[in-house]
Amino acid sequence: MVSNWPQIEARICAHSPFLARAMERYPTVAAQMAQGDMDGALAAAHAAADPQDGVARSLRRRRGAIALAVAGADLSGAWDLDRVTRTLSDFADQALEEAIAAAMQERYPDADHRGFVVLALGKHGSRELNYSSDIDPILLYDPATLPHGAREDVADAAVRIGRRVSELLNARDGDGYVFRVDLRLRPSPEATPIALPVDAAIGYYESTALGWEQAAFIRARAAAGDRALGEDFLRQIRPFVWRRSLDFGAIDAIVDISRRIRDHYAQGQAFGPGYDLKRGRGGIREVEFFAQVHQLIHGGRDPSLRSGNSREALRALAEAGVIEPEVATRLDEAYVLLRTIEHRLQMVEDRQTHELPPTMAGVDNVARLHGLEDGAAMLELLRPQVEWVGRNYDRLSPDSDDTSMSQDGDKLKAQLTDMGFADPDTPLARIGRWRGGAVRALRSAASREALEQLLPGLMRALAQAPDPTRALNRLDDMIGRLPSAINFFKLLAARPALVELLAEVLSHAPTLADALGRRAELLDGLIDASAFDPPPPVPQLAVQLSALEPGEDYQMLLDRVRQKVGDRRFALGVQIIRGGDPIEAGRGYGRVALAAIEALSAATVAEFEAAHGKVPGGELLILALGRLGGGVLTHASDLDLVYLFTGDFLAESDGPKPLGATQYFNRLGQRITNALSVHTASGPLYEVDTRLRPSGAQGLLAVSLDSFARYQREDAWTWEHLALTRARPVFGSAQARAALDAVLKQTLERPRDTEELTRQAVKMRGDIARHKPPASDMDVKLVPGGLVDLEFLIHVSQFRHGMAFDPDLSVALSQLVEAGHLPAALIEAHDLITRYLVVSRLVSPGSTEPPEATRSLVARACGQADWDALLASYAKARQCVGDTWAAIAAPYQEDA
Repeated sequence: MVSNWPQIEARICAHSPFLARAMERYPTVAAQMAQGDMDGALAAAHAAADPQDGVARSLRRRRGAIALAVAGADLSGAWDLDRVTRTLSDFADQALEEAIAAAMQERYPDADHRGFVVLALGKHGSRELNYSSDIDPILLYDPATLPHGAREDVADAAVRIGRRVSELLNARDGDGYVFRVDLRLRPSPEATPIALPVDAAIGYYESTALGWEQAAFIRARAAAGDRALGEDFLRQIRPFVWRRSLDFGAIDAIVDISRRIRDHYAQGQAFGPGYDLKRGRGGIREVEFFAQVHQLIHGGRDPSLRSGNSREALRALAEAGVIEPEVATRLDEAYVLLRTIEHRLQMVEDRQTHELPPTMAGVDNVARLHGLEDGAAMLELLRPQVEWVGRNYDRLSPDSDDTSMSQDGDKLKAQLTDMGFADPDTPLARIGRWRGGAVRALRSAASREALEQLLPGLMRALAQAPDPTRALNRLDDMIGRLPSAINFFKLLAARPALVELLAEVLSHAPTLADALGRRAELLDGLIDASAFDPPPPVPQLAVQLSALEPGEDYQMLLDRVRQKVGDRRFALGVQIIRGGDPIEAGRGYGRVALAAIEALSAATVAEFEAAHGKVPGGELLILALGRLGGGVLTHASDLDLVYLFTGDFLAESDGPKPLGATQYFNRLGQRITNALSVHTASGPLYEVDTRLRPSGAQGLLAVSLDSFARYQREDAWTWEHLALTRARPVFGSAQARAALDAVLKQTLERPRDTEELTRQAVKMRGDIARHKPPASDMDVKLVPGGLVDLEFLIHVSQFRHGMAFDPDLSVALSQLVEAGHLPAALIEAHDLITRYLVVSRLVSPGSTEPPEATRSLVARACGQADWDALLASYAKARQCVGDTWAAIAAPYQEDA
């Protein structure tokens, strides 16, 4: 309840002629306000119209009464800004709904009122309507369901309905008006009717819409009429608004609109009397645009950032780490104050104005309505917020102090030399090729303009790269594979830090450079600082990978997972290049792969069950082996998987197309393999290797758990038991995983002839050495004393001592060392070898010695001071592994 109403009423009578008249016109509302009951005043306002009034007069009277009730609640502080704007927006929805119903009832009284929808945009769309606002709807109709006369063209019917709705709301009499309706936000308003068929609108937004229209639809919603039709339309154009690949054209459009607004409303830019609260520098629009720019950058990947409400958007951007929390707080405070004073301006005479009065006397009047002493006090309240918002918004388009790159060859060569290129001829030739249109991605004027904007910063960064020539050549290859380079160049121009990072990646990591050549938008994902956070736990990550927009299907999921996994793997690779821990990155690669398996397997099972039902008592299990089972992958690792199933292999599925259990799970396993490995429009995902299944490539793809247990007990080869030391169930219910774990434990821990096992292991290692020789001394996996020797050493020791059967090699090794079965120096050797393996898959994927410019990076990643120190430590590690393995293998070498 409001206790100080007499003082507020006095302010209204003294400073707001509009509200003073409204209090006389709506005495029941005024009476509730006098009692301090603002909720009661709103209820009275909704009942202000006479039941005998027509729709138009009823809406006008209710609008006037609601304006009075809302003003009282606002001025008294009973309601905050959110409730004020939400109440106004909800009435706009109600008014539109009643106007549509009336328009249809007048023309088609016996028809279902379907096929016509009003989309709300702007502040109405975000439910932030201001006190005296117009509304900016888009009117759409469905020709198949919209009522129309037998001889009436459906397009004419839609226009007549739209025109009548607009008339009902726009018309003004002694009771005022309902809402001013502005229909100019529809596609091509100068050439199109006021109501558009929904399919034509979809085609427009998918093909020819402008960047500012993309931003406008951040705040779009179906507000009245056939809302199902509206929601379906918004769902279909969602990819136009929320693009996973950053569209800097849309962002440029927003910033350009801001510049034009500042220029066009120049007289409202100077702070003081006449200042434009909405369009002025540091005004309401710049708070909204700042949020929308960041939403367009990040919202394609993060649906939590898509709120149309400005305050909610700022909070979400801060929570996601996109903008600093203090920035979000300052913008929110400024927004609330600016919107509140905007309302005071409009309450004076119910005018849609955003400009402070041009005289101090007028400013004094608004200030006193607000409860301040005078206009000077209000200006001092506004000034720090306005100035801070303006400075903050200017950060979106900083002026570049880079000089342009000369078009004259000799001058350009001199510029390149000054930048630090030891051999300026190479970049000179590349720039000439780019400018000459020899590259497909640079044949448009817009792309060459974007290139020229970027060139100074780009060439300066490349000149300082560890290997400028290598980086430049890889960049040229990458640009040559792009269908268009505009967004790529604009991204780099807008984010100079990414230019330096790109130069580093191109210098050191051909694997990542190749990935960029396939998907240049991978750089978009590095804008967020959160891109360099470790991947979350597998269950949380699987949920993120599985997320789809409404209406998207299984085929879209295959693309989405590839995009999201590609983003994650690229970011992990960049982390390594930037000096991150390769082992932690390797574990991150592992979690990403496990989450992809979980997400795609669950979706594939659901898709398969829709056609074939379920096998009673049976379910699919997936067993991971090799590096995946051990939990540490490299960027290039494939997935070693074995498919199993529980239950009776003689059972049959219960779906519309039943299958026997064995056929069912073999086909399901093949579907999952395809889901994980086939190339889609978004590229590849993982190579899947299923040759470690029982009986190898000659056996069934999926066998029952009972058959698997019997095979391991009776028929498996020694190498298959060695492989099981790194086995880990990665898909299936907890009960089924527990049953599989029991089979693994029983297999690994059963009594066996360890002498024979050791003899066979030594023979296997010799066979590998003969058939797969190392590519170089730096082939850390296959070289004598390398990772394969270390793995054999650990696995043989596990069986010889009947312990440490943990799939994580580092854990198993630590347990064996602690028990005194292996020397402690192997822990350090394993750490070094693993680090080198992970980083080398990025910098020298051919397992050869890395380029000279990259060696210090590799040394640092391996915890060494420099390359020479790394070589010394590497030799020591190989010696340790080789000597320990030789000690075990020596007695069996002759047999081998």
